[in-house]
Amino acid sequence: MDDKLKEIRASSVTVEVTDVSTGRTFRRTLPIDYLETANALRLAAENAHGEPAELVFYSGTGVNRLRDLTGGGPDKDPCGGHGGH
Repeated sequence: MDDKLKEIRASSVTVEVTDVSTGRTFRRTLPIDYLETANALRLAAENAHGEPAELVFYSGTGVNRLRDLTGGGPDKDPCGGHGGH
């Protein structure tokens, strides 16, 4: 992601696929909420029953931050002890 952008948001996505057997390319615009940050890519929509569904793909940075938040990261003080406290 561009260093100046903090996030990318959209209320729909366009998917382009090429069929393996025919070689034909198809494009579809789908009603999927898209959110991309340095930590993750989140896709949210409704399932066949109209219930919320979402997929989240974490970046390496996002996985490390998630580990740190849940206590699985290394035992180190990122602030240097705040002056020796």
